Order: sequence, then structure tokens, then C-alpha cells
Amino acid sequence: MATLKEDTVTLSKLASPYSPMSPYSHLLALCIQYCFSDWIPPVITILIPSPAQLPSYTPEIQAPDLAPAADHISNTFPPPHQLGPTLQPEPASQQVSTPAPHHSMTTRAKNHITKPIQKLNLHTHLASFPSSEPTSVAQALKDSNWCKAMSEEYDALVRNGTWELVSPTGITNLVGCKWVFRIKRNSDGSIDRFKACLVAKGFHQRPGVDYLETFSPVIKPTTMILVLSIAVSNGWSLRQLDVNNAFLQGTISETVYMAQPPGFIDADKPTHVCKLHKAIYGLKQAPRTWYHELCQFLVDFGFKNSHSDTSLFVLHAGTNLLYLLVYVDDIIITGNSDDLVSQVVECLAQRFSLKDLGPLSYFLGVEVVHHRHGLLLSQRRYIKDLLTRTNMQAIKPIHTPLPTSSSFIKLSSGSPLSDPTKYRTVVGNLQFVSLTRSDISFAVNKMSQFMHQPTDEHWTLVKRILCYLSGTINDGLLLHRTLPLSLHAFSDSIHAFSDADWAALRSRKTVARSSTEAEYHSIAATAAELCWVCSLLSELCINLVSPPIVYCDNVGATQLSSNLVFHSRMKHMAVDYHFLRDQVQSGALRVAHVSSADQLVDLLTKPLPHSQFQKLRVKIGLFPCGLS
Repeated sequence: MATLKEDTVTLSKLASPYSPMSPYSHLLALCIQYCFSDWIPPVITILIPSPAQLPSYTPEIQAPDLAPAADHISNTFPPPHQLGPTLQPEPASQQVSTPAPHHSMTTRAKNHITKPIQKLNLHTHLASFPSSEPTSVAQALKDSNWCKAMSEEYDALVRNGTWELVSPTGITNLVGCKWVFRIKRNSDGSIDRFKACLVAKGFHQRPGVDYLETFSPVIKPTTMILVLSIAVSNGWSLRQLDVNNAFLQGTISETVYMAQPPGFIDADKPTHVCKLHKAIYGLKQAPRTWYHELCQFLVDFGFKNSHSDTSLFVLHAGTNLLYLLVYVDDIIITGNSDDLVSQVVECLAQRFSLKDLGPLSYFLGVEVVHHRHGLLLSQRRYIKDLLTRTNMQAIKPIHTPLPTSSSFIKLSSGSPLSDPTKYRTVVGNLQFVSLTRSDISFAVNKMSQFMHQPTDEHWTLVKRILCYLSGTINDGLLLHRTLPLSLHAFSDSIHAFSDADWAALRSRKTVARSSTEAEYHSIAATAAELCWVCSLLSELCINLVSPPIVYCDNVGATQLSSNLVFHSRMKHMAVDYHFLRDQVQSGALRVAHVSSADQLVDLLTKPLPHSQFQKLRVKIGLFPCGLS
């Protein structure tokens, strides 16, 4: 029997007092932790293993390496299900009886209840919920949710006339297939639906025989943010659609044979194969056939396919103006006429099977929060999932994604990682996060330069970015309601690159010999991007009240872009960079000087100290979701 008396524990088999340095301290802590899961009366029975199970211990000799372990157990203890076999109860004959408690509290011991409490096994409890996705058909068939999802997918394929069963005689190439299972979740993380998808093994296809062209466009992030900004500024509603079995809508011209779906083998024709008439997920040409099917329908309806971004469709009928964005099977539609938007949705529903998801709230992993100041684009759930997958959800946040000295990181600094797959996966995820979090763009670009052979130092910097995101997980990009619309760009360049920045030189056709020349090249590249944006705005029927302005913090480059100066230091420059002067002279573009303190693009080109970093974050429109 052991009695708790302040800081001393008396044991029937131990004569020495409790000491944090004693090897028995860990054993007692585990036992006491197990007992604390219930009400503990003043007198507690602790089950002690037999002497043969206890490690030998001499009080006069203490191992110095046990001190850190003692410090650790003083704060945290393993859960009960992790207790080792040495902590199993002895037979009832070896247990020490506990006297009846003398207090007014009603306890199990006072009521003479000796039956042990049934502990909740969290692993078994959570396993009863289908929170994980099955990896095989046999595993999926054990759950009614996945059985229903598979049946719905198979029925949709049959109704669509995707294939016909034919004899395998004379077939030279057979494409396999498999089931892929995914849990679709809402923006708050709750389960929306269970989706089972039959996917063809496209790697079995032969190029030039089973397929020809495969390219299919998707909406550019710049186009999406630009259209959302226009809709917010004009107060237009945003509507979201999801096409069911989108790839099944396209008709293929090649002859492709596929094996019957696992779990749905025809009992009368078990040896037959599927001759495909429609595209199916996994085929090389499936995205392309679906895009052409949708594009043809929209053009017949009256939409015009944009030349600047072929995934953008514009309908301009009289005073009505509609925009339609397509990303594979996800569609965003907005315009100045809600009636016309509803009419388009009805026509799409008659031609394709789709779900009307109502107002835009969650699109491609981006949460859309409607706010009185505008529209806030956030990736809170995606970042949270990323932190969970990397076991970084309980880390201490930091204020900047990179230290100010990170510009001197060498390609070969540190020891190479034994398995760089995790590094590449996390950096790829961070690239997607930078869609709404421009504050990590420079850091992610920096880490992307080491994809071929990352080291432990590079991985430490990637974890620093995750630490920064954990403290700013609720931040997002705010699209303000501003009228009239104006277009401003900020240009900057870093001259005299270090070895770690060699990748940045790939986008340049010439080598700059001075900072002025480097800045001039940067302004020319920005002007080319603005030409594309202006072309896109023209197709969106948006007229700017003033020409676009490019801000640069280099006085020499600013003057060079506006004045016809050809001195000896500039004669060698490529002629194509001087199209910038043509843009300025024609009035299509303006170049203005901005102080280095207000140069917003510094956030994207160099590591900054905390004060300047936070100042520029706000200026580019990054705010927390709970802003007032």
C-alpha cells in the first residue's frame, strides 16, 4: 500500500523516499498517472510489480543520463494504453487491500464497487467512423457508405453509355482500371460526401494509337483573382457549380478497350471487356475531350472564349455581362444580371449533370469569406491539414517565414536528406498556399531552388515556413470593394546574384552589368505582363480610367524608360527591352518612382526584418479572417 504524503511516497517494498533521480520515479509516475483518470481518495492502492520485474537499483549510484528523463516525466506522461507489460496488475492474492475511506465524498470504493472502469479506446472508437479512405475494393465493400458511392458511380457510367461489353478476341492492348476513394469535405472540415471514382490505368495506353493530344487548359490564378475583384467591386453575386462525372461527358475518337470494373464483373459475360465510347477518368485524352464538350456548348449558347485565358468565357448581350470560369469540373459564374445567371445554370443542368452549390464559399481548397470590406480568400483548412501531416500543429509560431540571413544559403549547405520526397511534397504544398499568401512567396521560391538535392538545413528552413504559417493560419487575401478600377504594378530586381540565386537567372536573356540595367530589365518584364492583363481586361469589357502604372525604386531605370537616352553604357542592351519605351511614349503605360520604404515587391524578392515585413503584409492586402 502506498500513501501520498506531500512529497514523499512510502512503499511496502521500497525503503528509500521518492527521488526524481531514482529509476523508480518513472514507474511510480506512470502508475499515479493511470490512477488520476478517476477520482483519487486520500489513500490509494498502487499495484507494484514483483521484485523480479523491477530493475536493480543501488541508491548510492545514480546514472547521470536519467536527469533529463525525470524532467520530462514531471510534465507529461504516456497515456494508459502505452503502459508496458511490467505495469500489468498482479494476481488478486498479491494486491494490497485498501481500508474504507472516512470522508463524505461518494466514491466507488465507498460504495464497494470493485469492477474496473471500462476505458474508452480512442483508436477503436475513431475507427468506427469512416474518416479514412480505403485503399482497396475489399476494404471499401465493408462500409455501406463506400458501397453506395461505388454503386452510384457505376450506375452513372452505365446510364451514360460509357462502354459496351465485347469479346476480347483480337484485342492487342487492354487498359486496366481501379477504384479511387475520396472523402469530400466542407470548408469547416466536416464530411460532405463519399466519392468513389472508377479510374482507367492510362499508363497502359500507347501514344499515337490509344490517344493523340492530351493538353487541357485550366483557369489561371491571376484570371480568377482578377474576375473576383471585378465582381466584388461591382457588388455582383458569385455562384458555384460542380459538374458530376465531368470526364464522362466527352466522346473519344480512338478505339480503347478496358477491363471490367473490379467488384462489378458481369455474371453472364465475365471474360468480356469494355469497349469505351465515352471518356473516363484516367484516360490520357479525358480532360481534353471534356473541355471541348463544354466549350462547344458555351459557344453555342453565346459565350465567347477568351484568347488571353481559354478557360474564361464571356457573355456580353446588350447591357448584360457574364463571366464563367472553368477549372476542370468546377465552375464559377458571375455577372450583373442574376436572372441571366440563373438561366445559364438551368441550361447547363439540362445538358450536363451538375450540382448548384449556391453562393461561392469554397473553391479549389480556397475558402471564400464574404466581408463588408470585400472578399477574403483564405486557405485555413489546407494549411491546417498540411501542419497535421508534417506533425507541426503544436509548434511555437514565429514572425517571419525566413531569417534575414537566408539569402546566403548555399546549394550544398548541410547534409543531403536520405529521402527528399517529403521535402519536395511539402514545398509543392507551400507553392499552392502562396496562391492567397503572397507573404511566403519569396521563401517558397527560395526553397524550390533546392529540389534536386535538399539538405537538412534546407528542411529546417521549410519547417520555419510552417512555423510562420501556424501563427498566421487565419490570414487571407482581402479583395477590396474599390471603384473605379485601376491597375498598379511594382517592379524590382536584385543585382549581383549569389550562388543560391542561380535559378533566378533562367528568366533573363541577357546579363545585367549594373543595378540600373537590371531594374530596367525588370520593368520591361513587368510591362509585358501588364500587356497581357490589359488584353484580358479588354475581353472582360473593362475600361481603365487611367493607364497602368509601374512603380520602381531605381531613379536611373525610371528615367531611362521615359527618355530616349542611348549612351555608351546602354548600347549593348537588347532591342526587345526597348519596347518599354514604346509603351510609355504611346501613353499605354506609365513608369513612376517609389521610395524603397514603400516598395511592395520587396516582400517577394528578399527576406525582411519583422517590422518592415508586417508593414508590407498589410499593404498587399493580407488580413486575418476575423478583422473588424
